[in-house]
Amino acid sequence: MSEQVYLSIGSNIGDRIVNLTQAVKLLQENTSVKIQAVSSVYETQPWGNLDQANFYNIAVSITTTLTPQRLLDVLHDIEQAGHRRRLQHWGPRTIDLDIVYWGNRQINTATLTVPHPHAHERNFVLLPVQEIAGDDPQVKPQVDAALAEKADTSWIKKVEGVTIV
Repeated sequence: MSEQVYLSIGSNIGDRIVNLTQAVKLLQENTSVKIQAVSSVYETQPWGNLDQANFYNIAVSITTTLTPQRLLDVLHDIEQAGHRRRLQHWGPRTIDLDIVYWGNRQINTATLTVPHPHAHERNFVLLPVQEIAGDDPQVKPQVDAALAEKADTSWIKKVEGVTIV
């Protein structure tokens, strides 16, 4: 059975648009993943460690028959294909893919927590997901409630004229 999942994808090293496009393309190539929607591209200031380049972020809505752990493995493979190096917590990265929401599911394992533990306090996650969540009865209320808290005061702006397909 396919389930609706929301991913957050970001990049702040190299050609950010190329990095985001490659990540979406690699997701599309996985036969167990069906992309439902891709948000606009948003430019944001870094979160956590401000001493780095601005990020480009998108949200991607997918359906998948994969287990949460297997999807996480696929996302890590895509990060490796994008030459992701984990040198610094909240540091610069060519590509970063996170599972943010999996319907109403609560997942808490040694390697995965869903909803993402910081999603509710990050506009760069919430606004792109809100854009593509439509009337999703499981995720849209979670996102709207988190945005109403206004936990993130960092700036975020839509990048005009750029589409990731």
